[in-house]
Order: sequence, then structure tokens, then C-alpha cells
Amino acid sequence: MHSLLRRFIVLVSFKIFDQEIQKTISFRPVELTKDVNRLHNWMHQPHVVPFWNLAISLEDYEKHLKNFLNDNHQILYIGELDGAPMSYWEAYWAKEDIIGQYYNVDSYDQGIHLLIGPKEFIGKGLSLPFLRAMVKFQFRHLQTKKVIAEPDIRNDKMIYVFEKCGFEKVKSVELPDKTGMLMFCDRERFKRRWKYEDL
Repeated sequence: MHSLLRRFIVLVSFKIFDQEIQKTISFRPVELTKDVNRLHNWMHQPHVVPFWNLAISLEDYEKHLKNFLNDNHQILYIGELDGAPMSYWEAYWAKEDIIGQYYNVDSYDQGIHLLIGPKEFIGKGLSLPFLRAMVKFQFRHLQTKKVIAEPDIRNDKMIYVFEKCGFEKVKSVELPDKTGMLMFCDRERFKRRWKYEDL
């Protein structure tokens, strides 16, 4: 299916009440004027800089964000906790991404990049509930049987969170901007792990 049509299908907001943390997790599409300053600030946070390499000027970051918003193989989201913006997500079609060159990709595999921005949300046990919600969101596309990730191989904490969510390590991959750990999350395994009857 053409990426524009697929994008139309999935370009929606998503909200779920997480029983574990007793809070509402939601995702909404990034809006340039609304979010550029916020995201620029997050890209300069010490815990973000080593893995995103986007601690650049506001002018340059705005150009970057415009390009990403116009890239039809991905959709950008702001993750919110009880309505408070606190994370950034890139959901993408793996076949149209460089990662699709590194494994036997299916046309409907989706991938994911993420960061938690404000430091006050770090170390609060929020990464797993948010990742779980985003993966569930991606599996709402019924033809997606696998969600993939390729976190920086140095990012042990994030790799651990992916594994807790239901991802399995596949292999390390040399990407243009990093050495990543390719990881797969199978729909059926994810469904069984979290007892989601609606997937």
C-alpha cells in the first residue's frame, strides 16, 4: 500500500488509561508551531544529547523538524501523561526506512524511536508503560505483525525496557549515525505478554 494512504490510516491520536501507573497515556501528532520550541529544548537535555545528536540551533532544528514532518514514511507524536507533554516518538514504516536494508522486512513492519524530554519524568518508571501503549497503538494497524526497534547499542537502559515490553534482540547493525541493536516485537507474543484481547 502506498505510504500516503497508510499514513492516512494511522495518523490519529491515541489514548489509554494505564492500570499499572493509574494515569492516562496519550499520543498526538507533532505540530510544528506548537512543538518546535519544546522539542528543541528536549534535544538539549543531557540525557538526550548522546543518543539523538540534535543539540543544534533553533533555526536548524526547525528545518530538521519540517523535513521530518514532510517525510511520509514516518509520523511524529508527542506523548502526554495526564495531558502533560513529556515524550517524543517517531513511528515509521520499516520497509521505507534504512533499517529495512538490514533484515527481511515485511511491507507492514513498523518501527519506533523515542525519548523522554523533561528530566522530572526520568527515573519514574514511565518508559515501559509509554512504550507498551505506543506498540499497542501501532498494532492497531491490523496488517502489522511486527514492530521493530534499533536503539543505540550503548543505551543499556532503553534496550532493557524494550525487552521488558516484549522485544527480542536480533543482531547489532551498523547504521549511518550509530551502532544499533535490532529488536523485534511480534504481535502474538506482545498480545500474550500483556493479555490484550483487543489485538
